[in-house]
Amino acid sequence: MRDILRRYQPTKIEDLTALNALYRPGPIQGGMIDDFINRKHGKTKVSYELPQLQDILQETYGVILYQEQVMQIANRLASFSLGEADILRRAMGKKKKEEMAAQRAKFLDGCAKNKIPEKKAERIFNLMEEFAGYGFNKSHSCAYALLAYQTAYMKTHYPVEFMAALLTSETGNAEKAVKYINEARGMSISILPPDVNESDLYFTPVGESIRFGLAAIKNVGENTAKAIRDSRLSSGKFKALYDFCERIEPRFLNKRVFESLIKSGAMDSLGPREAMAASVDDALAALQRATRLRDSGQHGLFFGGGATEAPAPFLLREAPLWSEEERLASEYAMLGFYVSGHPLEKYASRLAEWNVVRLEEVEGQRNGREIAVAALIVGVRPMRSKKGARWAIFTIQDMTGVQELLAFPESFAKHEQTLKPGTPLLLKVRVQIEEAGTRLSLQEARRIADIAERAAAQEEFRVRVSIASMNEGTLDLLEKLFAGAPGASQVVFELESPDGTIAVVPSQQRVKATPELTEAVRRIRDKAAAA
Repeated sequence: MRDILRRYQPTKIEDLTALNALYRPGPIQGGMIDDFINRKHGKTKVSYELPQLQDILQETYGVILYQEQVMQIANRLASFSLGEADILRRAMGKKKKEEMAAQRAKFLDGCAKNKIPEKKAERIFNLMEEFAGYGFNKSHSCAYALLAYQTAYMKTHYPVEFMAALLTSETGNAEKAVKYINEARGMSISILPPDVNESDLYFTPVGESIRFGLAAIKNVGENTAKAIRDSRLSSGKFKALYDFCERIEPRFLNKRVFESLIKSGAMDSLGPREAMAASVDDALAALQRATRLRDSGQHGLFFGGGATEAPAPFLLREAPLWSEEERLASEYAMLGFYVSGHPLEKYASRLAEWNVVRLEEVEGQRNGREIAVAALIVGVRPMRSKKGARWAIFTIQDMTGVQELLAFPESFAKHEQTLKPGTPLLLKVRVQIEEAGTRLSLQEARRIADIAERAAAQEEFRVRVSIASMNEGTLDLLEKLFAGAPGASQVVFELESPDGTIAVVPSQQRVKATPELTEAVRRIRDKAAAA
């Protein structure tokens, strides 16, 4: 459709109305769109079988496009009443031979009475019959065209506001949300994660970004989101978890809501997720204490304000840091899609080498073609064949969209242990184009981490460091780090001198080269440089 619009260059609502009517299988397969575009730009001459047809067909360049035009022609040339013309329209749509024969005779008889030559009348009826088979209702097409124009205007002139409203309208529909979030990012609009100190109820524009809404978090809901927003607006931002507990009434918060807010990242401004997750029971106890003091008239649980013996703020418990995979998995569980990152991002360079097809590009693939896609399983529907064999319909997602993956009994049995939700997978699939849409059938499945590890084993693990910032302590840290990540890749130091020259020094150590190890090296190196 975008290609057609570029070629057609619409200038008025009637143009959009016509393209809506044309953009369907019948006109596309019949080559009508190309002919229509050529007529619009004067490359094909516009002519009319009779002068009486000019004002009826002028806006569609001499082409019978709408059902209403069929009715007008029957009325104008054969003196059909509008009721009779509507019967003709319906008969053409049903394509019943006996009924069409009767309508043809009636049309030719009416034309003869109006002194229209029989051959002309025959040709016009044949044209009506040909185009009415896929003629569209003009009023419907115009309504869609007007809506398309209005939304296109909003998207062009108010892109952030438009995409925020679009995402809000699809709250709860992860498949469409992923599509729209990817589109927003393609428009240079970033998606900000939910935040109890920033978010409204739903998606809201913030400068050139869109902020995720609190009510869109799983288990939170509108009432809790409204209570959080209203408290922030009336009393300022929340300072810490204990402050949050003092100000929000317990009827809006329970353990499940607390955990959802923390896992989604909505409370990151109040402390580390891991520590807050470990402190949920303490937070609930503080919430109850705050309620008891409020009920007894002793306000200001943590900051005085009239209370004679207000308890001190509770401290967050210590907890081990979550891995990047754990953080993203918890976000996905609460939000329905990835916001702060994506598990496939760290494999971006590998994916480019493997020539994978993005899920948003699947629709344009040829039926039966085998392609490679990189994705995660985010949904599973177990199935049984008539013979009782197990198979499954998976929902897979990459950074651009969502798609259905069919794993029939043979491929399911072969790859069942690999097909785990949340695991980045490289999938060889066959494209299946059906009436219900495009789906993929599984041929092979491999864990991307395993492929990347084998590839890395054949490579060097290079570490560039500045000689000026290196010291014995930094070297000890690197040595311990490498010792804790044994593998097949040889560590090779690139020592950078103050004058910019680089000396390559191979090490005896071998490591398992992973994105996590690269990140750990970067942190040690940056800390040494800042010292």
